[in-house]
Amino acid sequence: MTKAFYSSGDVIADRRADYARMLAEGGDHAAAAELMDQALEIVPEWAAGWDLLGSYHEKTGNVAGAISAWRRLEALDDDGVFGARLKLAAHNAGAAGEGTAVSYVEALFDQYAPQFEDSLVGKLGYRVPEMLDALVVEEMAALGIERFAKAIDLGCGTGLMGEKLREKVVFLEGVDISSAMIAETARKGIYDNLQKAELVAALNARRAEADLMTAADVFIYCGDLQPVLAALVPALKPGGLVAFSLEAHDGEEAIFLRPSLRYAHGVAATRDALVVAGLEVLRFETATLRQDRGAPITGILVLARKPAVELTAANDSASGGHVAA
Repeated sequence: MTKAFYSSGDVIADRRADYARMLAEGGDHAAAAELMDQALEIVPEWAAGWDLLGSYHEKTGNVAGAISAWRRLEALDDDGVFGARLKLAAHNAGAAGEGTAVSYVEALFDQYAPQFEDSLVGKLGYRVPEMLDALVVEEMAALGIERFAKAIDLGCGTGLMGEKLREKVVFLEGVDISSAMIAETARKGIYDNLQKAELVAALNARRAEADLMTAADVFIYCGDLQPVLAALVPALKPGGLVAFSLEAHDGEEAIFLRPSLRYAHGVAATRDALVVAGLEVLRFETATLRQDRGAPITGILVLARKPAVELTAANDSASGGHVAA
């Protein structure tokens, strides 16, 4: 997916960039890169132009040219809207940094919102909400739960997960970083409340209020799981459930940034992160999440529970137990 086209402010440069985009759409990325080079000679401070040039070089296999363009982009894009840091990191030309690249993810989904469902569900065979919902339904039956009092759908997007949850929840809240996504889902009337926020910040403001949390293909933009889970667990009620998906990889790294600029998480590292966070793993499965560029994306589906009773030294003492010094 390419960034939205922003005018350079120069008519000739814009015309050349427009021709470059037409060539790229026709598959001639080398010619598109040549035209973008010409445009950027006229407007060398045009961040969106360097983003386009980098993408054209990447598609021709000219990684060195792409990296050079993205370094210029990084210097020009103070807010990180174009994700230059991630693009460099994905090609081993820099560090990805920690946590979510907030400006990039927000801009990405603000642009993506109008065609999100048609692209993801219609063209890429996306089924994560259905698969997570199936895990939740099975656990509800096992625990004898008819409805949850409150659920929070993290990264709610256009409400695909929320549609599955609606009849199972008394009060359903959606949180998303993208205002355009929030606007799209608001039209559907699925959620009782919608909040535009970065998810860790949203979770840190809550304590023991949700019976269920879901995150369908959300943590793939967050990097390290531990800070996310450290914020999520306190926001769950004791005994509360969390269901989420990840893209998976079989390497030794805990996380791996793919050229798609989504993180893939190691299977063993994910299990470890759940244990460290104090969650009880109920289901941990691999599955095909969707197609991407004609290839299946393998992922992890997780259903976990916050312990109903947190055992602490203070609890042991209060119950008459002995605490080792």
